[in-house]
Amino acid sequence: MKPLLEVDQLEVVLESKQRKVYAVNDVTFHVNHGETVGLVGESGSGKSITCRSILQLLPKPQGKVLKGAIRFEGENLLAHSPKAMQQIRGKQIGMVLQDPMSSLDPVYRVGDQIVETLLTHQQMSRQAARERAVELLRQVGIPSPEKRISEYPHQMSGGMRQRVMIALAIACNPKLLLADEPTTALDVTVQDQVLKLMKDIQQRLGMGILIVTHNLGVVAEMCDRVIVLYAGKVMETATTADLFHSPRHAYTLGLIRSVPRIESNEKLEGIPGSLPVMTEPLQGCPFRARCAFASDECRLNEQTQLREVAPGHWSACFHHERVCEWR
Repeated sequence: MKPLLEVDQLEVVLESKQRKVYAVNDVTFHVNHGETVGLVGESGSGKSITCRSILQLLPKPQGKVLKGAIRFEGENLLAHSPKAMQQIRGKQIGMVLQDPMSSLDPVYRVGDQIVETLLTHQQMSRQAARERAVELLRQVGIPSPEKRISEYPHQMSGGMRQRVMIALAIACNPKLLLADEPTTALDVTVQDQVLKLMKDIQQRLGMGILIVTHNLGVVAEMCDRVIVLYAGKVMETATTADLFHSPRHAYTLGLIRSVPRIESNEKLEGIPGSLPVMTEPLQGCPFRARCAFASDECRLNEQTQLREVAPGHWSACFHHERVCEWR
């Protein structure tokens, strides 16, 4: 079976009068039917821009796709007109945005926003859409949905607003769900509830999920496979178990070692330095300035390419064997 989603050699720039930022550089990955894939990396790695490119939600006129293809069920979404994309957003591909307080319209009741989505994509009456909206709020675990449907976003807690966002995203039973930092700013208890909710919905609908996060705990709990992004490039991709057990890129190793462990008395390690300036096309390995394993090879090679270093495990690190031994 062909993948549900294929992103092939995607390149995206954010351009203004003052400068051009190469936000996504030759990114390739796929999501299968019923699979959960994580896009991981620190802030500024290009995760959200990659995710928004799929639905043509880049900021205009700054955001531009320079090259590549994004195929959903075999069709290149980049070739679709804005009108055609309106029929795909919300209906076949749902999206949970990062901040529900700014994503939900503050002047409309939450129920009206769900009803509008249903009326846009489904052939049903307004009364049927309202009943469906109540049922969706019940499915995502909101108590007293008949009452909550008439509330405004500011009347709900952060966890409740995130649940409303999920209800909006799954309203039309999409085949693919894009979740951009779905647990940001939520406390641990609510975060666990939201993740379990997404798992339950996935099992019920059989949809694929692409989840954007910098939280490795979320990755370990949710994802089947992981794509590690840095400076808009894929550094490593593997199954979740393989990635945590034997990382093959120095950046991935740094991310794993920077996670606090309750049972360990070791000093917490950070990754020194910061992301490179991305106003020029990248040369060599973009992580080399922060890497303890860096050599001339990392600097002199014009581009770092993913190579299969183990079955189903791909890395763009020249020193992947040393990284694995260090782990």
